[in-house]
Amino acid sequence: MGAVLGLCSAAQLACCCGSAACSLCCSACPSCANSTSTRLMYSLMLLLVMVAAAITLAPGLHDELKKVPFCANSTGLVPSTYKVDCDQAVGYLAVYRICFAACLFFVLMAGIMLGVRSSKDPRAGLQNGFWGIKYLLVIGGIIGAFFIPEGSFASTWMVFGMVGGFGFIVIQLVLIVDFAHSWAERWVSNYDETESRGWYAALLLAMMSCYALTLTGIVLLYVYYTKADGCDLSKFFISINLILIVIMSAVSILPAVQEHQPRSGLLQSSVVSLYVVFLTWSALSNGDSQCNSIAGGNEETPAGRYWASFDKQSIIGLVIWACSVLYSSIRTASNSSKITMSQHILAKEGGGQGGLIDNEEGGDGGEAGASDTKVFDNEGDGVAYSWTFFHIVFALATLYIMMTLTNWYNPSSQLSKENVASMWIKITSSWLCVGLYLWTLVAPALLPDREFN
Repeated sequence: MGAVLGLCSAAQLACCCGSAACSLCCSACPSCANSTSTRLMYSLMLLLVMVAAAITLAPGLHDELKKVPFCANSTGLVPSTYKVDCDQAVGYLAVYRICFAACLFFVLMAGIMLGVRSSKDPRAGLQNGFWGIKYLLVIGGIIGAFFIPEGSFASTWMVFGMVGGFGFIVIQLVLIVDFAHSWAERWVSNYDETESRGWYAALLLAMMSCYALTLTGIVLLYVYYTKADGCDLSKFFISINLILIVIMSAVSILPAVQEHQPRSGLLQSSVVSLYVVFLTWSALSNGDSQCNSIAGGNEETPAGRYWASFDKQSIIGLVIWACSVLYSSIRTASNSSKITMSQHILAKEGGGQGGLIDNEEGGDGGEAGASDTKVFDNEGDGVAYSWTFFHIVFALATLYIMMTLTNWYNPSSQLSKENVASMWIKITSSWLCVGLYLWTLVAPALLPDREFN
């Protein structure tokens, strides 16, 4: 599956080099919907932006990056009274500028694609092509962003980053809830059709594994983020989320819920519970440092403070982000997406009835063109997903990358892991996650006149 998707994206990428290269590449590619290959290309762009931003955190580039124009200890290429001492924060400030340029690109694309209804719109070419120009535009924007004087740029952009990061967390948890429902529906369906003990064992093992990891995570949070004579707020966050996990697990197996959703069960609850524990861990990592026994030792030295941000929590967050972006790029809308309101991100089912995309040199739409072209247009009668909303999601994803790579630190020369605002954003998102999942369970029962299937 990955090889097929990779070839589809390769066909899109070749189109930026000319019609001859596109024809040569597409002839070796499997059939692929244009809506899928386009989303994968934007995902590849976002992944490259993340890699570029992560590279700026490399130890070997620390001294070199201090020569950038916005640093007070730079070579002084652009004289300015608004500069910052980059002895500690140069990597984080570079990440801010790279993500700033990428975010503006996706905001610009969102504005351009307003009101597009089908691929017959003249703006469809901008959405599905011109990849070379798009990449050059992003690269040029990143270079230009390094000349932005520091001043209050980082502190102001951090506010946008926290708001945007929170927005993407909400969208991410929508995708995770949709994934949990789709996963359970498919496995339960396979079990009902085959009555195989293997599928039943797989369901039971997956559910028990997720709950075991959830319980282990709760215990570790109490051990490493609380103390016997203090840390009352941390204890409250962990305890309330534990209670919410028990409540939503119990609701998922209530007879009233099972009557309207026979395939609802503990597997979905276990997946959501595990994600709630991760959000709780992420929130507490930005809480009171006196209650964080993990990050105590390494932050006593400047180098330790600098590199403590790129820790396990950040890596897991980026892995979840990558899986969410990939899931939204290749997934079509399911029944559960009607409840989780993720239709704007996921492509509509039943797509692919449109005609093949013709080559520039053979666009007669005949049999020869169809046999030479493997990327087909499935949006001739209507877009498979909201193009504007898709770019808004990717703009928010860029801000989430920025905040995750910097571990939601306060951007200053004296880096501080304590960030009360980000702590409340993350813990609030965990409560929203539980609320959204509970809604998907009770919505069919509360609104019996509405069709969710």
